[in-house]
Amino acid sequence: MKVIHTIKDLQTELSSLRAQGKKVGLVPTMGALHSGHGSLVKRSVSENGVTVVSIFVNPTQFNDKNDLAKYPRTVEADCVLLENCGAAFAFVPSVEEMYPQPDNRQFSYAPLDTVMEGAFRPGHFNGVCQIVSKLFDAVQPDRAYFGEKDFQQLAIIREMVRQMKYNIEIVGCSIVREEDGLALSSRNKRLSDVERENALNISRILFKSRNFAASHTVSETQQMVESAIADAPGLRLEYFEIVDGDTLQEISDWEETSYVVGCITAFCGEVRLIDNIKYKF
Repeated sequence: MKVIHTIKDLQTELSSLRAQGKKVGLVPTMGALHSGHGSLVKRSVSENGVTVVSIFVNPTQFNDKNDLAKYPRTVEADCVLLENCGAAFAFVPSVEEMYPQPDNRQFSYAPLDTVMEGAFRPGHFNGVCQIVSKLFDAVQPDRAYFGEKDFQQLAIIREMVRQMKYNIEIVGCSIVREEDGLALSSRNKRLSDVERENALNISRILFKSRNFAASHTVSETQQMVESAIADAPGLRLEYFEIVDGDTLQEISDWEETSYVVGCITAFCGEVRLIDNIKYKF
C-alpha cells in the first residue's frame, strides 16, 4: 500500500490504473480507524480494482473547535489496518492541500440537512459536503462507501451526488457493532471503562424499542426511548427522532412509510455518540 499526500500524486497513480481498466473505490474517513471502517474497505476491495482510503480530519465540519482538537489521530495504526484490508492507497493530505484557500461554497439540501444533526450542529453538513465533494473531484471514484451509522450524512451525500450529477455509485454499509452491541465509533477511544459501560445502554435501549414498537404507537415508542435514556446512568440525550428513512422527516404513524428509522444522539460524559435502528425497511 502506498501512502500519498498530494492530489497530484494520487491522480498520477490512479490515471495509470484506470488505463488498465480498473474501477476505483473510495472510502472517505477521518482516521482513528476501527473494524467498522475495515468492513467498508474490504467491501470496496472486493468490488473494485483499486481502493483509495482518505484519512483527513476535516476542520470545516466541526462547529466545536474543542471537539476538533480532541478528535483522535492515529495515522500509523490506521495505515497498518488499511494495508491488512487490502487498500491500494492511503490518501493523507494536509489541511493546506485540501484547502489551499478558504472554501466558501454553501451546500443546502433542505429538509434533509435542517433536522437532527443539522439542527444541533450548524454548518456541520456544509463542511461534510465541502470535503466529500473535494475528495470526489480529486479521486473521481466509480464507487464511494459510507457507513449507515452516520445515517443522515449518507442521505445528504446521496442527494449531493444527485444534484451535482456525479457519476458515482454511493454504497451504504450496515452498522458494525461490538459483540455487546456498542456501535463502533472513533469517539469510543475517548470513553473511560465506566463510560463505555454506560454507553452500552444506547444500543440496548434501541434494541428494546424495536420490540416495543411492534405493539405500540410511534409516540409511545419515542417516549419509551427518551425515558429509558433519562434513567440510564451517565447519559444525556440530545435528541431521538423516529423518521422516514428517505426524507428524514418525523412520522406520527408507522403506516406513513415503509422505511422507518430511529436516530439518536446522546452524550456519555463529554463524548457525543450517535446510533440508529431500523423499525421498518
